[in-house]
Amino acid sequence: MLTELRVRDLAVIADATLKLEPGLNVLTGETGAGKSMLVDALSLLLGERATGDLVRPGAERAVIEAAFEARDASLAATAAEGGIDLEDGRLVVRREIRVDGPNRAWANGSPCTVATLAALGRALVDLHGQHEAQSLLRPAVQRSLLDGFAGAEGERDAVGSAFTAASGAREVEAALAARRAEVQRRADYLRHVAQEIGAAAPRPGEDDALSAEAKRLGAGEELVRLAEHLADLLDHEDGGAVGRLGAADRALAQLERLDPSVGRWRELLDGAYAQADELARAVRAYAGDLDLDPARLETVERRRDILFRLTQKYGPHLADVLNTADEARHELELLDTADLDLAQLKERREAADRELAAAAEALSVKRRKAAGKLAKEVSRLLPGLGLPNGKALVRVEPGPVAADGADVVTFLVELNVGMDARPLAQVASGGELSRLTLACKVVLAAHDAVPTLVFDEVDQGIGGEVGQQVAEALARVAANRQVLVITHLAQIAARADHHLKVVKRAVGGLSTAAVETLGAEARELEIARMLGDPDDRALRVHAADLLKRRAAAAT
Repeated sequence: MLTELRVRDLAVIADATLKLEPGLNVLTGETGAGKSMLVDALSLLLGERATGDLVRPGAERAVIEAAFEARDASLAATAAEGGIDLEDGRLVVRREIRVDGPNRAWANGSPCTVATLAALGRALVDLHGQHEAQSLLRPAVQRSLLDGFAGAEGERDAVGSAFTAASGAREVEAALAARRAEVQRRADYLRHVAQEIGAAAPRPGEDDALSAEAKRLGAGEELVRLAEHLADLLDHEDGGAVGRLGAADRALAQLERLDPSVGRWRELLDGAYAQADELARAVRAYAGDLDLDPARLETVERRRDILFRLTQKYGPHLADVLNTADEARHELELLDTADLDLAQLKERREAADRELAAAAEALSVKRRKAAGKLAKEVSRLLPGLGLPNGKALVRVEPGPVAADGADVVTFLVELNVGMDARPLAQVASGGELSRLTLACKVVLAAHDAVPTLVFDEVDQGIGGEVGQQVAEALARVAANRQVLVITHLAQIAARADHHLKVVKRAVGGLSTAAVETLGAEARELEIARMLGDPDDRALRVHAADLLKRRAAAAT
């Protein structure tokens, strides 16, 4: 529910605040006072395109703010999708329209996009006026309202689930078929890759090992010379390290006899001797094992060339070559299993399609049964709303299967005898369209989840008893929804639960609109003005009588 709307520096509005209540709210005032501008402000706040020329002359920006009490689960989900947290079911939205520079928007203090405002707006407010893109004109909304009237939400959900399952099965089947076709196209190449790499039989890390071996083989003679020299330094009869450590052992023995405390050095010396001796043997073994065979070097280099060519083609590293071979073999294996897998997927997809068709047909049956009843109930209201020859039709035609069924639902209306019924979107008169919408809202009030309805120009071209019928219809809708009506018709104003008036005055040389909440006496005067003259005693009596009728109807 919309609890408050504040507009600053928008066109003729300097600073106006509307405090709204549950039930039927009316907004009245002289022609040109700015009533529709307040509706336009609400439209801008909820995602309508805005330009800087809307800003009041002399101001840098226009600011529109609104507070909503919003506890509906679907709205909470819409807000969550936009990254907005509802605070105890309260939502405050704000939009700034600048003369120069970008416009900005917030929801509960967090910056948001105009697209987010529009999504919230569709869940919060339904605007009905001559210039608004009315939700009832949208095929998806017409289809949803028919489903609500038919009580077909369960069937529609079943179609949605079946459509998701069928689409998923179709995508999986198509993906495997496409992959198989791609493998078939590349089969010769993949076989060549697998055979070439398989014939070479590279091993992980083999390139690094061969590189190290080639380096050793290329420096074989120098390695032997250096190893033998090192071995001599460690263990040579003319003063190698091992021999000198032996002499050191004897010297330590003599020292130990004179001073036993140096015995702790024995372990260190023994360890040094053992390690030097072991190292000397290892070096001599290394020198003896060095392969100086040129043939082995040639073999290694040929193997390195083979691996190099593979890495050039499938690398850059040997690990990439091995992965390429694995992938090629894996893709070729797909050709062996794809036919069986595709046959199974086809069965699964056909079963899902049958379930979808059955669910869609069940939904279509409910829609077709309800379409005539809905049209009949709407048509019954049209004469009382100033459309004496009006007749509503709801057409349900076969369409492509989608997540919301396999029907094209169209609301049509025949306004004059002998004229063909036309879709609502082709109805030219704003007043007629508003009254048609009102008739639909009366019938569908129990099914429409949007909490606030706004009607502008719903009374265009009507009066008298028809005006009273429109007023009563609005009151019926307001029994379950918050309704805001901008009206020139006294019968509607008198039927309201909450009456607001827009007045326009000159402030600082500029026309300025303001909003007043009317009490009992002021309300009687305003309704008398709407009837013709607030100073006319007879009209005052008539206004008082209209208000008494409203009070009597309320009880």
